Amino acid sequence: MEQHGNLMTIDEVADYLRVKKRTVYDWVKKGKIPAIKAVGLWRFRKDRIDTWLNQEEDAEVRVEA
Repeated sequence: MEQHGNLMTIDEVADYLRVKKRTVYDWVKKGKIPAIKAVGLWRFRKDRIDTWLNQEEDAEVRVEA
């Protein structure tokens, strides 16, 4: 995964999360994943994706408990 600074593309974030690009687009559309639209292209800050993943994991653990 080649990152430019701290920003990831749709392809990079899909690879990072091991999901299909369509899933990432769906999450963006629903406002589920933190994203930035720059010059008509979606970009994702890796640190925000990692924080989001941790929050999702914490929420899942609370539901299971």
